[in-house]
Amino acid sequence: MAIPFYFAFLLFFPIFSQSQTHDFFFNGFNGSESYLSLDNGASIIKPSGALRLTNTSNYVIGHAFYQQPVQMFNKTSSPSPNASSFSTYFVFAIVPPSSGQGGYGLAFTLSPSKELLGGGTDHYLGIFNSSNDGNSSNHIFAVEFDTVSGFQENADTEGNHVGININSMYSEASQTASYYINNTERSRDMFLESGDPIQAWIEYDGDAKVVNVTISPIDQNKPIKPLISRSIDLTDYLLDTMYVGFSASTGKFSSSHYILGWSFSLNGTAPPLDLSLLPPVPLKEKDPSSSSYKPPIIALIVGFCSVTVILLGLLLSFAWHKWKNQYENMEEWELDCPHRFRYDHLYAATKGFKESEIIGVGGFGAVYKGLLPTSANEVAVKKITRNSPQGMREFAAEIESLGRLRHKNLVNLQGWCKRKNDLLLVYDYIPNGSLDSLLYQNGPVLNWEQRYNIIKGIAAGLLYLHEEWEQVVIHRDIKSSNVLIDAEMNARLGDFGLARLYDHGTQSHTTNIVGTIGYIAPELARSGTASASSDVFAYGVLLLEVASGRRPVGSNLFLLVDWAIEAQQLGRFLDLVDPKLNSNYVVQEMELVLKLGLLCSHQKPEVRPTMRQVVRYLNGDDPLPVVDNWSSFDSSQSSEMRSRFLEVISSDMSFGCCNSLSSTVGFSSNSTRA
Repeated sequence: MAIPFYFAFLLFFPIFSQSQTHDFFFNGFNGSESYLSLDNGASIIKPSGALRLTNTSNYVIGHAFYQQPVQMFNKTSSPSPNASSFSTYFVFAIVPPSSGQGGYGLAFTLSPSKELLGGGTDHYLGIFNSSNDGNSSNHIFAVEFDTVSGFQENADTEGNHVGININSMYSEASQTASYYINNTERSRDMFLESGDPIQAWIEYDGDAKVVNVTISPIDQNKPIKPLISRSIDLTDYLLDTMYVGFSASTGKFSSSHYILGWSFSLNGTAPPLDLSLLPPVPLKEKDPSSSSYKPPIIALIVGFCSVTVILLGLLLSFAWHKWKNQYENMEEWELDCPHRFRYDHLYAATKGFKESEIIGVGGFGAVYKGLLPTSANEVAVKKITRNSPQGMREFAAEIESLGRLRHKNLVNLQGWCKRKNDLLLVYDYIPNGSLDSLLYQNGPVLNWEQRYNIIKGIAAGLLYLHEEWEQVVIHRDIKSSNVLIDAEMNARLGDFGLARLYDHGTQSHTTNIVGTIGYIAPELARSGTASASSDVFAYGVLLLEVASGRRPVGSNLFLLVDWAIEAQQLGRFLDLVDPKLNSNYVVQEMELVLKLGLLCSHQKPEVRPTMRQVVRYLNGDDPLPVVDNWSSFDSSQSSEMRSRFLEVISSDMSFGCCNSLSSTVGFSSNSTRA
């Protein structure tokens, strides 16, 4: 019989969080590490999923807080903001040692900080200490579940009680641990340190300004009458944002303090827990001094363990030497690279590099979409074709450059893998694909605001590469298919397989002519030397491409840059605008992008701006300079160019008719990329 959806949801997703409403629940704490802040002795027990605040060690503290702060004040209330209502429901257990008295208890806590630095042991429950106990600057609200009597004179003198505390361990109100039966005045005592699970409800009514605390055994429904009901206005004590969680401590006496399940709601009722899914209470921890083993048996166990450790050490030593011999021939670049993934994990993530998982194909191989089995994160896995003569060089270059670069407008390389001749790069999965596909394939049309934001993002990424990183990085293959668009429609520049690095203040010694037809700067054909200026040229072509919706090279073999120059000279610059925009664009921004595209793709490198200047132009910080001569072709071509331009514009032809002309190429005796 199929499991109903609700129970299946609870079974496989024990953590539920809504950051907007601050409602969450934990049916056990397996997989909750990213939601909780644990310190000192606090930890999650595997595989049960119980949250342990302390064990039975003496004088230890444990804190467990929800990672995100909670907005405690309703700023729309009048005449002044009041502390918001809240409700929490949790199941806890306090397990004493197998012999002797236990202590000292735990507390649900609202605190300005999730660290509680300086919290003391014993009766202070890890919240306060002798120097700050009672200070109004603490801004702490707590409900304690105390198990040891005799805090201080005239204070809580009886253990096994529940108390409401504000800024101090002196309770504003307290009651012996018990619960009311139905709606009568008859109550039944409970022993907090029994080791059995105990339910607790803490509720604050922000309108009535009342705190209610209720407890009951795990097999009972919530009592109608609370154990404690106290009129308190928390507005006077809480801050605007607070952290919610638990604190516990041991001292001369010690117990193990556990939270088995927890839910919380702001301005609502705490979500119910599925008690059947909660982890069991761990067994009592035995006192080492109470061992029943006789000395001969202990000696035999110690001897057996020693032999086992020696054999295990020999086995590990053998395995280590085998691993070392396998990888002792690692190349130098492999030693300083980011995270290395296991091949079997990537194989599983891509379903065995199945064809259906391919999301792109490049010059050296395919890119697969993958789901990592270890973290369930989506990734893109670039598998470089085996035995490619330049594959290893591209692989090393991409790791060397992209592996250490970190910028919001660059694709983040997560790691790599090399297995025999299989070369794999693992980087962020970008859901919206490439800019090329969004510009030219059927589907939703990029509006002008999105295009302008993409243009600025690419500029920011190139500025980081050229000037803001520790070395100068020349990308050498800037084009629309190497610009990926993330879920927020921001641009991320990727594919660093042709990138080259050199120190600031020096010149690049790269002499291979590589790049993509239509984006290659003219000086590369003469000298073959790439530079930041040649990246700027490609960026200028990309600006014209984004604005016009036309590819850099048309079917008539004329370049988009030359068509743009002719349109500018004829005073018909805006005729280049992508007709898909339907005239929905900001004219001043469009003119800026078109003129900046021509300036960046100018034939003379010394005329082109730096990427820092480009960013300032796009942000409106500086005006564009005036350029007298945009021409990239001689005067004998002018008449023919004008007639062809008018023919293309009048028929609204696209430059995207000959895709094969936009392939990436390399011109060198030892390096060709097609």
